Amino acid sequence: MARIRVRPQRDVVERCRALQDDVRGALRRLETDGAHPEVVDALWRGEALGTLLWALQLQALPPYDKPFQTQEMAAVSLDGPELRPAEELEAEREAARLWHWRARTSELVPASIDLPPGYATVDQVVAATAMRGYEQGALPSPVRGDFPAFGKVYRHLTPVERGEAHSIALERHRALNWVCGLGERWDDVPVDT
Repeated sequence: MARIRVRPQRDVVERCRALQDDVRGALRRLETDGAHPEVVDALWRGEALGTLLWALQLQALPPYDKPFQTQEMAAVSLDGPELRPAEELEAEREAARLWHWRARTSELVPASIDLPPGYATVDQVVAATAMRGYEQGALPSPVRGDFPAFGKVYRHLTPVERGEAHSIALERHRALNWVCGLGERWDDVPVDT
């Protein structure tokens, strides 16, 4: 595994301040402009904010099918942070990448992708990934050959549940990639899966 370059704690605290400002602004606009894409995007950045607060040991990280409570994240005091060790950040970054990968695979049309050698279906690739992630400690125990989410098998999620799971994973993946030094700026952090 390549050595990561964790951003300085002061940069993570400053990013949290900026995200808190964005989220607070969106919360103020929620009642009048709740459907506006800028408001929706800013509210989802609450997931990135919560993840960075976790990285600073100021919040617990919920499972990947439970979003952070946005209003609570906007109100968290940034006093007394201590950035988690690089190994812990990298381990969670890998978990976020796997959850984001699973969200993206749920959107694929099986006939349109080339499968790795030895696999006949996307479900087989998902099952192998779920088991490998579990064995490496990055994922919870698979359920019927898939990631567990919302109390069921991921492939059985409703469109709304899939959308929520995807947004959670994407924002957490972005935040953890950023804190682990990927991308020059927040706006250009890669979220490849």
